[in-house]
Amino acid sequence: MFEIMAHPEPGSDVWDGYVRSHPDASSYHLWGWREALGTGLGHTPHYLSAWRDGRVCGVLPLIQMNRPLLGRILVSLPFVNYGGILADDEEVARAMQREAVSLAQRLGAKGLELRHRRQEIAEMPAKTHRVSMVLPLPDSVDALWKGLGSKLRSQIRKADKSGLLVRRGGLEELPAFYDVFAHNMRDLGSPVWPKRFFQRILTLFPERARLYRVDLDGRPLAVGFIFRFQQTVEIPWASSLREFNPLCANVRLYWEILADATREGYSRFDFGRSDPDGGTFRFKQQWGAQPQPLYWHVWPGTMQRKNGLEGQRERIEAAWSRLPVWTTRLMGPSIRRWLPQ
Repeated sequence: MFEIMAHPEPGSDVWDGYVRSHPDASSYHLWGWREALGTGLGHTPHYLSAWRDGRVCGVLPLIQMNRPLLGRILVSLPFVNYGGILADDEEVARAMQREAVSLAQRLGAKGLELRHRRQEIAEMPAKTHRVSMVLPLPDSVDALWKGLGSKLRSQIRKADKSGLLVRRGGLEELPAFYDVFAHNMRDLGSPVWPKRFFQRILTLFPERARLYRVDLDGRPLAVGFIFRFQQTVEIPWASSLREFNPLCANVRLYWEILADATREGYSRFDFGRSDPDGGTFRFKQQWGAQPQPLYWHVWPGTMQRKNGLEGQRERIEAAWSRLPVWTTRLMGPSIRRWLPQ
């Protein structure tokens, strides 16, 4: 027998101990994301745990988003690729699924979304419109270099000859990171996250999170935010200034991150999610990354349907991309926190 409860406080050590021991865990299952998504973005966390014989046998992090006009939803987890149920066995997993649906009903939520790496729940339909791009890392930087195509190696050499410098750091690099990131998000027609969100992540995970920037004469041209967990290095956020694309700053950024990850002994690099056959998909594929399916299970099934706002996505993005960057930095965070993608 087992029981499911909202995880008692303080629960971080017990929770993270279970996460680190589970083969299907992602970095986003760690307890610190509860505060990053809660305090950092102002959402309500519901962290469920299953207990058997006095020990944890399953966990499920959930974030409640009370979206203006669009209604309340529960997501595990919003803004990132992974989350969902971790459990000792299928019995526990099914019980946690039922509890999540029950919690959504009690809260009056319009929907529930559980983001898994595998087709975990046969009873819940899954959105499979995106994939994560993953590259197995070799044992040496030399092997990594030899595994690249000639075109990519040529671009890396070009970046070296352009006088680009690479910097690595933490909180001290956040202003430069955010400047480039906000500019690129504007160009993409997408609202930017608030700076405090990244600040909370860097503060909560000082040993796992790292910022990279590629400079020309002191000006940042490309930036990346990486997160390290178990044997994987992931880059959930990266951006570059389009007008400097001929200098190959973005390529230099990824090469330095991949080389560091290889030197440090990591075995996998997660480039993040992409739409199959889109531009970012092809960029990641040229490094040797292979698509891994994502299963975002939803309840009820009608949650898969596009709402009216999504139907106008292209026009909204085009209008947003024409706004001044300072305007999007001011307005974007108040909009972005309600978009779980």
